[in-house]
Amino acid sequence: MKKIETYNERSYKGHLTVLLANIIWGLNAPIAKNALNHFSAFSVTTFRMVGAALAFWGLSFFLPKEKTAKEDRIRIFFASLFAIVFNQGLFIFGLSKTSPIDASIITTTAPIITMIVSAIFLKEPITNKKILGVIVGAIGAITLILSGQANTESISSGVGNILILTAQFSFAMYLTLFRDLITKYSPVTISKWLFLYASLCFLPLSYNDLLTTHYNNITTNAWLQLGFVVFGATFLSYLLIMTAQKMLRPTLVSMYNNVQPIVATLLALALGMDKMGWDKGVAIMLVFIGVYIVTQSKSKSDLKNTP
Repeated sequence: MKKIETYNERSYKGHLTVLLANIIWGLNAPIAKNALNHFSAFSVTTFRMVGAALAFWGLSFFLPKEKTAKEDRIRIFFASLFAIVFNQGLFIFGLSKTSPIDASIITTTAPIITMIVSAIFLKEPITNKKILGVIVGAIGAITLILSGQANTESISSGVGNILILTAQFSFAMYLTLFRDLITKYSPVTISKWLFLYASLCFLPLSYNDLLTTHYNNITTNAWLQLGFVVFGATFLSYLLIMTAQKMLRPTLVSMYNNVQPIVATLLALALGMDKMGWDKGVAIMLVFIGVYIVTQSKSKSDLKNTP
């Protein structure tokens, strides 16, 4: 007799998978930053998309076949733009211009952005707590962007931070607008189509970079770093995050982004890639406080059930 999972068991698995995914993404910021010393941002992004597409399609051959409706494939194409093309593309380009610590701190704005997008498209109520949390979190993000502009690469770092912030908005749009697709199909099925469409969109933009890269000069460490980005921070992490999305609400999933700056900071500092100044500390505190305030506010369903 097949065992039926309880809500608590599903919730526990959801929390565990999203935690592991964000630990991997936290490691990805400094590791991908190193890989960008040997590969262009276009090349890294293309390797991520194509590598993940091949991995998910390969894995799907060993799993029960799951058909997708034609009308859903059209929506999955647009979902791939928000979840993969814009999100990963903007993140890698932003990372190439800023530090891994700044990049990972900015990812903590995802819950705030997700709540705003949910209010606009899902008509989630905008409470006083949400407004306060958004303001506090926004001040934290702006503080970080301005602190990036204070160093020797001021313009480049500021642009990089803005690109990464935009990447978070793109992923929030995906979580909110395509929630029904995420829960309708298995993580492998939805992922294989997302990455296939993303690869087809990005290859025309990056083929020149791929052809002009001097592969003979690339070190073994650089290939290993790229391998982690492709199969760890893309294939494995997306498999985990897609699993979590079927078990947890979008806001809960995005809350775990707070793990990323902790992991990235520890690794970046250990590798001597960055320094932790007081301004970054203030930015982290403000973003975390903003996230906490926003996520403590009631959802639309909570208000309906309130007597």
